[in-house]
This record gives sequence, C-alpha cells and structure tokens, in this order.
Amino acid sequence: MQIRVYRAIFLLAAFAAGTAAAMAQYRSLQPPPPSNEMNGAKTAQAAPKPTLVSGPLKITFGDKSAEWTPATLAALPHQSVTVINGHTKQSMTFSGVSLMDLLTPLGVPNKSEGPLLRLYLVAEGADGYKVVYSLPEVAPSVSRATVIVADSLDGKPLDGKVYLKLVNSADKGLSRCVQGLVAIRVLSVE
Repeated sequence: MQIRVYRAIFLLAAFAAGTAAAMAQYRSLQPPPPSNEMNGAKTAQAAPKPTLVSGPLKITFGDKSAEWTPATLAALPHQSVTVINGHTKQSMTFSGVSLMDLLTPLGVPNKSEGPLLRLYLVAEGADGYKVVYSLPEVAPSVSRATVIVADSLDGKPLDGKVYLKLVNSADKGLSRCVQGLVAIRVLSVE
C-alpha cells in the first residue's frame, strides 16, 4: 500500500513538472498584446521565434551515454504513432524508434517493478524546451502509450532544422512533444 502511495505521488509530481514546463513554453510563444497607440505611433511587435537547429541526440543514464542521428536511427526498427495536433485538429502520423529501445542498451530497466518506478527522464529540444516523463510512462511493460523518437512525419523526413522529435501517443495536443530533440537524461528519485 505504501509503495502505491509513493508511486502515485511520484507520478503526480512528474506530471506537474511536465505541465508547468509546457505552460511556461506556451506563454513564451504568445505574442505580446497589441499597443493601443494609433495613427502611425509605435505598435508592439512579436519577438522573432528562435531559430531551431538540432544536432545529434545524446542520451545519458548514470555514467553511460549514446548519441543518435537520423542516419543511425534509420537502421533501427521503426514504428508509427498517429496523433491529433491540438492546434490544427489534424491527424499526424510520425514514424520513429521506440524510446525504450534506445534506453535499455544503457542499462535502463524495462520491467514494471522496483528500479523502473524510481526513474524519470528530462527531454530537451534545441530551443531549450524541456519536458519530464516518469519512466513508467514510456515503458511498454507499464504504459499503453507509445513514445518514439520520430524522424519522419506522414512518410517524409522531418524538416532539416528539426531532425528528431519526441512523440507520445497518449498526450493530448502534443504538449510534451519535443521538436529538435537533442538530449535525454535519465535520472533517479532518491
């Protein structure tokens, strides 16, 4: 019973951290309110979006790490995930490698017991956007969701500036989707 309570608290904390990061990112992308000045006076302009250029994906767990590029991921088995874009309400089909397939070679456990339940990951995009997942959310042995490192969208390679994207089939509106994925750090709650 006590383990279930700790597990629930951990999952709620991880979800809250991910939600807070997503809301902060959302607020930062909103244009400033228009100025009330008229007739040639200065008006507020939205700040330009930062240029997103991603490099290789580096995954770390303890003292182990691995780097992945679209070329090295292309040789691995792929699966597809269809999600609904929260803004356009359109269906999008991403193809990529299961995140757990990239984590287990580094020693990340994939069974629904013990150590897996104390692990979480922080995924970061080239633009600094970060999201948090508990490991049970991405482990097929625990979750019904499919989490992939996508390298294509609707059968075409991702845009040349984005390269890789973290996609979760269970998230509504792609709020924890990380484009330009450059880093994943697997950490433990002690």
